[in-house]
Amino acid sequence: MLLKDKIAVVTGAGSGIGAAIARLFVSEGAKVMIGDLADSGGVLAADLAAQGFEAAFQRVDVTDEASVARLIETAVSRFGRLDCLVANAGIPECKSPIHELDLANWRRVIDIDLTGVAICNKFAARAMRATGGGAIVNMASILGHVGQENSNAYSAAKAAVVNLTRSVALTYARSGIRANCVSPGYVDTPLLARLPEATRQAMLVRQPIGRLARPEEIAEVVGFLASDRASIVTGACINADGGYTAI
Repeated sequence: MLLKDKIAVVTGAGSGIGAAIARLFVSEGAKVMIGDLADSGGVLAADLAAQGFEAAFQRVDVTDEASVARLIETAVSRFGRLDCLVANAGIPECKSPIHELDLANWRRVIDIDLTGVAICNKFAARAMRATGGGAIVNMASILGHVGQENSNAYSAAKAAVVNLTRSVALTYARSGIRANCVSPGYVDTPLLARLPEATRQAMLVRQPIGRLARPEEIAEVVGFLASDRASIVTGACINADGGYTAI
């Protein structure tokens, strides 16, 4: 099993890509602490536990250091240590041209999508250093690599996550802690399902493979990076985008 006996924390795991990651991790032998603000995280943990997997839920606000510290401490207390962090929690932005930028929206997106990742990395690195190492996987986006009209805070945050990951990787390269990130393209999540059909079709036109990704496909990439099979991989960013950024 790819992640046999690994102890993992996955943030933003109540739905979408995060939920797919949590499901994959337990199916591959990991014990998972699901972190989310939404009650759906608890529902998922209960469902996985009912299937015989080791999963638990801790409510977390990734912008609050005390909340993140509690999440990591709860995982270590329950399972004994921390081997993997998947910093997946994030939100979209209300897009606008920069001359109409809403600073409240900017600050909220940066707080969650960038600062929240940094805070999670902070407390995960502390826990991993105490037990000799681990693997961090941060969730970036294709919009951290390419531009898009009216995307301000989200693009800025995701681009910063890519370079934050590189810095974390270099900082802990000799401490047994690997740090990588994944940049998904358009993924068929409940969030995208709510978009107008014309918008979804416009996304499909720009996909070289002719379809949206499934959350489970992104989870497979994350699972590999979190596993010992990726033991030489650190400081990398994998574009799981169906060829979008190759154009």
